[in-house]
Amino acid sequence: MSPRGRPRAFDSAAALRRALLVFWEKGYEATSMADLTAAMQIGAPSLYAAYGNKADLFAAAVDTYKAEIGLEIWDALSRAATARQAFTDFLRETAAAYVKPDQPRGCMIALGVLNGAGDATAICEMLRHSRLENASLLRQRLEQGVRDGEITPTADCQKIAEFYATVQHGMSITARDGASFSSLQNTADAALAAWDALISPR
Repeated sequence: MSPRGRPRAFDSAAALRRALLVFWEKGYEATSMADLTAAMQIGAPSLYAAYGNKADLFAAAVDTYKAEIGLEIWDALSRAATARQAFTDFLRETAAAYVKPDQPRGCMIALGVLNGAGDATAICEMLRHSRLENASLLRQRLEQGVRDGEITPTADCQKIAEFYATVQHGMSITARDGASFSSLQNTADAALAAWDALISPR
């Protein structure tokens, strides 16, 4: 117990994770400062002193999200022995992650900002950059598949990466709309049905 009169220590990491959940659930624009201070259990002056403005807090929350959430999705790309298995596991892990009962549905990177007006412009650009980074990871795994002889050298790895990244974004939206794991897995299976045609273009 803290000595009488001494305020309880502020756990900034725990407060940031609570802010992350609010942003993830409601999106940047719909999240108010009142939402954040209530979730973080601090006053507005303390929030501004610790994190700056709302945009700075959101950026910190996104960094935490990328460092702690959904790691199994991206680890799947490097674990699998083949490119096809890597993308199969990538989509399966996506389906599972997007419907976990103990966290908001879908992906914060895909759903965090829907419009780019006002102070959300910079946030939109930050999330766009993160999505491009994710597509780049997919392209790199495909390029490894080319080097390993699994994928035809004439395959357009950038186009394939963008296709599967778009499938993942769509899964995020449908998960937020209430889709079940089974429904998301059906989407993944349908996308994987295009694999052979994509990696071996005529």
